[in-house]
Amino acid sequence: MSAFQWRPHGMRVLACCALLLGAGTAPAAPLEIRLAYVGEPTDAAWLGAGQGLAEANTQGRFLGQRYALERLTGAVTATDLGPYAAIVAAVDAARLPALAIAAGDRPVLNVTARDDSLRTRACRRNLLHVLPSAAMYRDAQAQWQAGHPGSRVTARAWHPAFEKYAAAQLNNRYQKTHDGERMDDRAWAGWAAVKLLSDSVARAGTATPGELLDFIRTGLEFDGQKGVDMSIRPNGQLRQPMLLVDGEEIVGEAPVRGVSDDLDSLGASDCAP
Repeated sequence: MSAFQWRPHGMRVLACCALLLGAGTAPAAPLEIRLAYVGEPTDAAWLGAGQGLAEANTQGRFLGQRYALERLTGAVTATDLGPYAAIVAAVDAARLPALAIAAGDRPVLNVTARDDSLRTRACRRNLLHVLPSAAMYRDAQAQWQAGHPGSRVTARAWHPAFEKYAAAQLNNRYQKTHDGERMDDRAWAGWAAVKLLSDSVARAGTATPGELLDFIRTGLEFDGQKGVDMSIRPNGQLRQPMLLVDGEEIVGEAPVRGVSDDLDSLGASDCAP
């Protein structure tokens, strides 16, 4: 395994930290929370996860929490996953079900596989999907075309030109850290996975895997710099808006106003019986 080597840089601490702290003080010994990353370090999701780690630790200094992100290589067993509160998974659809089984009651956050089958047939309670499904991409494009006949767009989970809801600041932080490299869908998913986990630990007050999974499943309200509180569908998919892009210009968001206002109109919400 290898721990993520991160170059910290200045940024604003989330306002929620002050509220979470109240009048108390951080404990003398920080709570150590270890997260596993399963996947290749060449994937943008790894860089995004590192960005999330830096921000989680900035927040964690005010909350008495310290996060580590360690990359696991080779065949991963239940024993390998024992020390970790959760797993960020940047692997293909064929590996995810076995990884989820090995993880037991630990959350496994899929950040790279779009396959619809993972959300409709191969569901597991601890397998959560941060990256949108293939159906969500298709439905977002279809909604735009229904409201704008003859117009062709590409749906994206994230785009480096996105500026609303503090997205510009996130894009700027990412580019500054990575020498101008732009945040894409997988980088955003990696960042969102780690931030979702750290926010959940802060709000739930626990890093015990089963309790953390229960909170994410039932109590999650994650902004993700998309302007809405995102939560988990019954099939494990993160509800979220999609961006609609023409070339390099963001022309809209889905659900598309006038066509639908329901996040669950994008992709499936339930597993097949």
